[in-house]
Amino acid sequence: MLAATAALAAFAGPATAQEPPRGGIIQYGHAQEPPCLYGSWIQQWYLQRQFSDGLVTRTNDGTIRPWLATSWTISDDKKTYVFEIKPEVKFTDGTPLDAKAIVDNFNLWLDVDPDKRNNAATLYFKEHFQSAEATGPLTVKVQLKRPYQPFLTVLSHATHGILSPTALARGAQVNCEQPVGSGPFIIEKWNRGQDVVFRRNPNYNSAPSTAKHQGPAYVDGLAWKFLKEPTVRYGSLVTGESDVIYDVPAVNWEEANKRFTVIRHITGGTPQRLQLNTEFAPFDDIRVRRAFAHASDRKKAVEVTFHGAVPFEGNGALAQSAPDYATDLAGSYPYDPAKAEKLLDEAGWTTRDDRGVRLKDGKPLTVRITYGAGSHLTADAAQALQIIQEQAREVGFDVVLRPTTQAEWYAGKNRGPRDYEIQPAYWTASSAEVFQISWKPDVGSARNVNNASRFQDPKLWALIQEADQTFDDARRKALYQEAQGILVDSAAVIGFIPLPVSLASSPKLKDVWISGAVGEPVFHDAYFVK
Repeated sequence: MLAATAALAAFAGPATAQEPPRGGIIQYGHAQEPPCLYGSWIQQWYLQRQFSDGLVTRTNDGTIRPWLATSWTISDDKKTYVFEIKPEVKFTDGTPLDAKAIVDNFNLWLDVDPDKRNNAATLYFKEHFQSAEATGPLTVKVQLKRPYQPFLTVLSHATHGILSPTALARGAQVNCEQPVGSGPFIIEKWNRGQDVVFRRNPNYNSAPSTAKHQGPAYVDGLAWKFLKEPTVRYGSLVTGESDVIYDVPAVNWEEANKRFTVIRHITGGTPQRLQLNTEFAPFDDIRVRRAFAHASDRKKAVEVTFHGAVPFEGNGALAQSAPDYATDLAGSYPYDPAKAEKLLDEAGWTTRDDRGVRLKDGKPLTVRITYGAGSHLTADAAQALQIIQEQAREVGFDVVLRPTTQAEWYAGKNRGPRDYEIQPAYWTASSAEVFQISWKPDVGSARNVNNASRFQDPKLWALIQEADQTFDDARRKALYQEAQGILVDSAAVIGFIPLPVSLASSPKLKDVWISGAVGEPVFHDAYFVK
């Protein structure tokens, strides 16, 4: 017996007294260029949000709202989902967006072929998934092996935007450069190293229920420019070469808020936290981990470096925007060099060399911090690490910063099990559904490469599994917060900053907004005024 779970809102957007002006090309200055225009990295999600539609969408408070699925039901045993699909929607290559197309997407997401599958889908729900079938022209039935409460939340991620099966059949390389969805914009051309040119989809009729209007975009197109250098990107907004930019540089934050329309969103999932490698010395000793956490004034480093553009995040387990966030952990490990010194003494790091670096059995207390420069850590964040480096040195840590280029990072440089003591990193998600990716234990010789901390606690994993199968909101939140407590108490992760999305736009460009907990820029509703 299927139990209805959503008396879902109508798709009509809010009424306006006068329709906004049409026309114009939005010049958008972005930072990072991904290797393909869709995929599992958040930079690809931002792009995919422009040309594809999802089954459902999600508001910041965790409410799941309609998109391509106008309604859905969940069985009493929480293992069967039935989606009713919006009629008369087509992909921009003319292929019908029907139940069969959605089933094809599910099957491709979880394909064994790494060139076809969606790695995010594989990590989030492959082990829970049993089957998807079209039980009618516009009805999709998804069968899970076990209850999985985050399922709808995961489907709201832009990486699960539905793509044309006809286009996908062309092969991985073609789709890498020109994927086809049903969204408000169509990819016209990707000029690698420069920009992606989008044109308006004149037949768009499938905006989410959270959109400000239904129907095609107001603008004629979108030029998504890759401007890696923050000063160049901000300068393009000042000169008028860009109408809107991503990631306002900290040094320009105050000025930007006076001159332009600035919006900032704190993404969900994990924050940009410091992941301590607990598998090997010195951080296999909890006392040394806690000493490092107390050794620097991370909060002050963030305040000095970011000038208010990004807040400090003291809870390294989960982002402060997540509904399941444990607020009481935000003040964990305050700056206390005396306590750090005491912990290191207790751990046996009692002597120092002529540089002031602590020694144990003749070995220095070296901590290598490896990170993807520009791709996973901004220049501002790297500057904050330099402050942390200097302060940690005062109590005897030899902190070595090892920036790695985007290409080298994805090739695995400085990411091997013995290549680092700390990795600053984030995993963008909506809330604590990300825990099963970050903290799933190794299975035999198969290492969880997404667990850079190498912290594997049976009680933690049991809490995560129970939470993921719990549909009682209060109980699930309590379980996720208990899991956060274990992570913070163990100092497997140390708080640093959340992952913000900031957009600054010219006063002549209106109604740019940021979608959901993951924080994709949305240009479907944007328009120009004189």
